[in-house]
Amino acid sequence: MSPVFLYDTALRDGAQAEGVSLSVLDKLRIARKLDEFGIHFIEGGWPGSNPKDEEFFARAMNEKWTNSQLCAFSMTRRAGIAPQDDPNLQTIIRAKTPVVTLVGKTWDFHVERALRVSLDENLKMIEESVAWVKSQGRRVFFDAEHFFDGLKGNREYALKVLEAAANGGAEFLVLCDTNGGTLPDFVKNAVQDTLKIGPAIGIHTHNDCDLGVANALAAVEAGATQVQGVINGFGERCGNCNLTSVIANLQLKMNHAVVSSESLKGLTALSHFVAEVTNLAPNERQPFVGRTCFAHKGGMHVDAVQKAGGRAYEHIDPESVGNERRILVSEYSGTSNVREVAQKLGADLPKGSPEASAILGEVKRLEAQGYEFESADASFALLVRRALGKEHPLFELLGVRVINELRPGLPEWITEATLKLRVGDEIRHTVAEGDGPVHALDNALRLALRAAYPQLDGIRLTDFKVRVVNTSEGTAARVRVLIESANEETSWSTVGVSTNVIEASWQALTEAVSYGLSAEK
Repeated sequence: MSPVFLYDTALRDGAQAEGVSLSVLDKLRIARKLDEFGIHFIEGGWPGSNPKDEEFFARAMNEKWTNSQLCAFSMTRRAGIAPQDDPNLQTIIRAKTPVVTLVGKTWDFHVERALRVSLDENLKMIEESVAWVKSQGRRVFFDAEHFFDGLKGNREYALKVLEAAANGGAEFLVLCDTNGGTLPDFVKNAVQDTLKIGPAIGIHTHNDCDLGVANALAAVEAGATQVQGVINGFGERCGNCNLTSVIANLQLKMNHAVVSSESLKGLTALSHFVAEVTNLAPNERQPFVGRTCFAHKGGMHVDAVQKAGGRAYEHIDPESVGNERRILVSEYSGTSNVREVAQKLGADLPKGSPEASAILGEVKRLEAQGYEFESADASFALLVRRALGKEHPLFELLGVRVINELRPGLPEWITEATLKLRVGDEIRHTVAEGDGPVHALDNALRLALRAAYPQLDGIRLTDFKVRVVNTSEGTAARVRVLIESANEETSWSTVGVSTNVIEASWQALTEAVSYGLSAEK
């Protein structure tokens, strides 16, 4: 197999995604992580286009890059001036990167309508720019912008553009599906047609038809040896080719060893790291690295996985990409699901045990009312303990009252919660205010329990979600409340359901506290 080189453009093309704004420190952190993982080329940005990119390249000069070569991106010279006099090309040389990627127009429509130069002048701009940058001691890659649209519109001219870049000394001719509208068969045939030009072929796809990865793999199958994309696939419009999926497919499905097997085991961690730094929520259903990729919910599936192993319903070993198998419990589950999840909670239920059947029956009964246990691990753990007679309540509720009041002269509502609990042999009666009923209840509960359970101070609420279960009932509908809590070591989720949002919140809140305290105990 010919080697396939990975080229990540998150710091330039990816940063053009709506909602993404990377600081210089963000860009450096991502670049370091890509280098550590083993990405061959990292496109750092466009020197001279903005102060942030200038600072990035200035700081990047002092970094030690172990596995990656840093690339600077720019356009070819402007019409009517020599390459050595072009400010953009001068700036890109000052960036001192070992690789320069130059973009040029391939589609005659763009040359005449957007660039507004003659077709011959565009060819000179490309060849002369590539040649001059190469004469400055740089490796040069040429991004043939809109190549596939150009090939459809004026095939002869699009190929002449590639020949001009090749004559200038470009090492890679990168075919760009800039509008993201090309289909895999066309990509494959186009790559085969361009191999005869001479330099190695690369591929740069966008995801406007949800084919970014498919087009990149088709290009590699046809002979391309460089794939440009972005970890997690973010970018302009619908995004860039998802390099995360490309890496896994090349290595595990197409036998191209693009990174070491140990690096591949860090793919999920890399994906989550990039998502965190870019402030984009991880896609739980993203192939290979998403949280749900190897989650099994159906009882028949889980039973088969337990008997025959992951191959029964998994196309790869989750650990090969740093992911993990998850068994879910829901109304679609069988006792196999219950037994496996219960075992992880420390309850060993043998096959055919009446307890497993009872737990499954309770899960199905509650989910028919709107509960959801696959997103509430702690609530399921408490359900198992109750079914096995192992739950030891930390307190007994004797009474609860919540008052919402808007007093004259005050700009906002005041919420007050009153609780009466039995904690051990004592009766605790507490009152607390809060920013809304849930906050007031939480404050009153902590006042009542703190003396007996001082570790409660280490438990905090991290997320609160409310969803209507049966929307047809309007304001009388049942609501589901999911609460996520955490301490210094771990996090857990609980659920409550009621037609009264305060009652549903109380259920989820008390289960969160009960689970957190019992876990610490």
